[in-house]
Amino acid sequence: MDGVRLNKFIAEAGVASRRKADELILQGRVKVNGETVSEPGVRLKAGVLVEVDGKAVAPERKKVYIMLHKPARYISSVKDQFSRKTVLDLIKGVRERVYPVGRLDYDTSGLLLLTNDGDFAYRMTHPKHEVDKVYLAVVAGVPDEKDMEAFKNGIVIDGLLTSPARLKVVRAEKDHSLVKITLREGRNRQVRKMCQAIGHPAISLKRIGIGRLRLGNLKEGKWRNLTREELRMLGL
Repeated sequence: MDGVRLNKFIAEAGVASRRKADELILQGRVKVNGETVSEPGVRLKAGVLVEVDGKAVAPERKKVYIMLHKPARYISSVKDQFSRKTVLDLIKGVRERVYPVGRLDYDTSGLLLLTNDGDFAYRMTHPKHEVDKVYLAVVAGVPDEKDMEAFKNGIVIDGLLTSPARLKVVRAEKDHSLVKITLREGRNRQVRKMCQAIGHPAISLKRIGIGRLRLGNLKEGKWRNLTREELRMLGL
């Protein structure tokens, strides 16, 4: 690991994604050979001691890639300051330290990936890689062509225009409908805010796909390792 950047070292240790590792470093929670380091890009020499929150960390040798069907009312993080249940409470029998790839909102269910591979997490979450996220939502009312066009053109959320997204009505009922939503961003509660903005608030929300991966028939609360074919599909 001689010459590796500190943030990548922490990500490869399975502590957090590279972007989260940047936050840990900037918060003064990382030490190298006993000295607090605040620069994520500092390069390490071989044999140095790296500590996060006082605990020594080192890169994981075995890479782990997990698909979880997250239930609603679970936090997509390693720990929660309010002692709520986290997705790691569902991952039993995994010896490696894994963390969520991106996040799903507390009230949203569906496909969530976990890994200890920082480079993989970066590729799956950074906007420049434009990885599709696919959701099924039950929304109030029935969106029309104007609403679909709004998703396509972008909607101003929290003062910023969203990137182009797709909205398709799968099934329409009298006072609600099932819609399929595809987007490439991952802002905080973005799908719910976009549905609210077009006047069709989400009643329930479930992510069914990330890139070419699909949740399939994996039961809620259960997890599995990605298959060799899925890993090849992701370029791993």
